[in-house]
Amino acid sequence: MSIRKNVLFACLTIIGLLPLSFANAAPDDVFIFSGTRLPTALSEVGSSVSTITAEQIKQKGYRTALDVVEEFAGVTVNQNGGFGGVGSVRIRGALSEQTLVLIDGVPVNDPSSPGGGFDFARIDTSNIAKIEVLKGNQSTLWGSDAIGGVVSITTKIATSPKAIKAYVEAGSFSTYKGGSEISLSNDLGSFRGAFSGMTTNGISKAESGDGNAERDGFDSKTFSGNGLIYLPASAKITAAILYNDSMLEYDGWGAQTGVSDADVTSETEELSGHITLSLPLFKGRLENTFLTGYSETERNYFTSGSKTYDYFGDRLLFRYQGTLNANETNRIAFGAEHEKTTSGRDENSIDSLFILYEIKPMKNATISAAVRVDDHSVFGSETTSRFSAVYRPHNDWKIHGSWAEGFKAPTIFQLSYYFPYSSKVSGNQDLNPETSKSFDVGVERAFLKSRGIIGVTYFRQNTKNQIDYIDGWYENVNKVKSKGIEVAGEYRLSDALGFEVDYSYIDAKKGDGNRQLSVPKNSGSARLIFAPSKVLSAAITMRHNGLEKNTYGNVKSWNRLDINGSYKLSSKLELYGTIENIFDEEYQQVYGYGTPGTSANVGLRLSM
Repeated sequence: MSIRKNVLFACLTIIGLLPLSFANAAPDDVFIFSGTRLPTALSEVGSSVSTITAEQIKQKGYRTALDVVEEFAGVTVNQNGGFGGVGSVRIRGALSEQTLVLIDGVPVNDPSSPGGGFDFARIDTSNIAKIEVLKGNQSTLWGSDAIGGVVSITTKIATSPKAIKAYVEAGSFSTYKGGSEISLSNDLGSFRGAFSGMTTNGISKAESGDGNAERDGFDSKTFSGNGLIYLPASAKITAAILYNDSMLEYDGWGAQTGVSDADVTSETEELSGHITLSLPLFKGRLENTFLTGYSETERNYFTSGSKTYDYFGDRLLFRYQGTLNANETNRIAFGAEHEKTTSGRDENSIDSLFILYEIKPMKNATISAAVRVDDHSVFGSETTSRFSAVYRPHNDWKIHGSWAEGFKAPTIFQLSYYFPYSSKVSGNQDLNPETSKSFDVGVERAFLKSRGIIGVTYFRQNTKNQIDYIDGWYENVNKVKSKGIEVAGEYRLSDALGFEVDYSYIDAKKGDGNRQLSVPKNSGSARLIFAPSKVLSAAITMRHNGLEKNTYGNVKSWNRLDINGSYKLSSKLELYGTIENIFDEEYQQVYGYGTPGTSANVGLRLSM
């Protein structure tokens, strides 16, 4: 716990050093991209990636990070009953714990959870500047855990000399939200601080149609802070912190569907942050970045008010990355990392070296190759590699492809946890690391003077030694294979009207031929965006999710229609609202867990 206090103190100290008298400051126009660990334009990235900005998130009315990533082709979202229920993200049929989650470049996956996954339910969009989803094996770029892909979340920074914003919101199920932020910036640095909160009576986590009537509430408070100090010789120090404290009522085990009403609650605290020094040398040709990052998750569980068990896990990361711009056609990224992971009284560590070389053999083509060596304190050395290429035969065409390897070590939980209901009474010390190989190839085509664009990607991924929970015991599954097609497109009929569509076909099977659980073969969404003026905008979204296999039964396919809109009452005040599940569709995302029927919320935003 002392590390947490030290990191928190250091971040707040950096932020507190910033000047309080501000003038105009130029915005940072560089588009940083997780797909290459280099500042790269989207058109030059060979990997399959989806990205969304804060402005797009606002326009579409997304309220949580889970809502955001659900729109991306190849991504499957599952949540246990909505309103704070555990939210997981699967990429291309991989397990949710095979998705690495980064917040401002810092891994935040929970080391104390069984598979080392991440719960997306508590990340609201008020602090998000951008989300990037990088699909397929990414261990060479980002290390262990990134077998399925990477979800990279960038939090907001100050973008104006002085700004104050606030919002209040009320909605169905006695749901209330609110938040405020202040931003300051000048030629010396910048600062942004924000606080938000939410409370709701919620719905029954266990499906009400199965006789479960008790509502399960959720309360959440979030603090976010970002600071920047400019130093001589174009150097700079940045610091960021994100803290969440939440309380969730949920339901217990039931024989029929796996869940039923129960008086159980959880209290969770999550903290992540970093301090980073950026030091350019040789007139900016060599950029040196030194990052110290930290994240932790503390979970406490209660039954009828009495504490039953608790978990604590943290990650401490030291990273150096050098970026060498040799010339206009050759770039190199290289670096080293040390990451220590703790869960309870156990810990492990990984030391890593990586290098990526990018070359432009011609003006309209980019090729990159990367190698990474990870030395795990328990499982020894593992080498992964990655290749990607993109070719633009014409301004309207883009052909891209990538091949990569993945590596994920068993978690501390899987190796050491005590299983009271199993004849095998401790974690499985004989587990092997998961390894994976994947490739994808795709084409994008712009048409009608770039008013429209359509992209199609084919992917295939094979994972060996996947770790599954089988009969009260964690075991390596021989092999899991997934393949599929992703389609994403958009068309602007006019400056006021646009249409977006995405579709995924995912065929994910284990070695015995059975389908991967909680992965639909077919899913997608269609969206109509209407912005007839600068003061009015709206979006209508239809989502489809195909049938999913589950331990207790099948989750039936479903369709849901949502609508959101906003209207600027003045230059400083904006009215907004959302209606979800307009046709009151009865559906589930996880077998046995309910979802809200038709619900609505309305709010006001103030900007000064």
